[in-house]
Amino acid sequence: MGQKSRPAHGALSLQEMKEFAAFPTATQRYIRRSLDVGLERGDALACWSRDTIEAASIKAQARVYARLDHVRRELPDDSGLDTIEPFFAPLVTMSAFDLGQDRLNGFAAYRFLYERLVGAGVRPWLPAAFCAAAALPHLHPERRRVLLQSISEAAATAPGWSGREPCFFPEWVDKVDTRMPS
Repeated sequence: MGQKSRPAHGALSLQEMKEFAAFPTATQRYIRRSLDVGLERGDALACWSRDTIEAASIKAQARVYARLDHVRRELPDDSGLDTIEPFFAPLVTMSAFDLGQDRLNGFAAYRFLYERLVGAGVRPWLPAAFCAAAALPHLHPERRRVLLQSISEAAATAPGWSGREPCFFPEWVDKVDTRMPS
């Protein structure tokens, strides 16, 4: 029996990097910041806050993301309705916060972030959580329309999802001075 041919880990990382690079700059920044907050990578407040408003937003995000451990722990193994409430309600709450920050421009950016925050096992639940959060009244009606139109029929009705964990986790990159020393 021969082995199935699979793309190399590097090729998958490159594909994820290309997807990330296609997002607007503000979306990229928000995803990196969110990963720092949610995965507790360093001091997100010191790294990302440019003013008091952004500092307050990061503190609020940290409070909302305190639910992440619970969501990861309660991730259902199947689609049984009796197991989703303890998992789905906090997932929608976190999603509503993130969509309310007006930095995730659609389902693709949302999916990219949440696959990394929670893990590959969350993929089947993301279309429903996204639609629930995007339909909440805290968002302006036009914003709700744009978000809900961003999810493709294929994503909303997928018959299955990959169990492969994400490879690429974007991080803050310090600017490098490229000037030659005098």
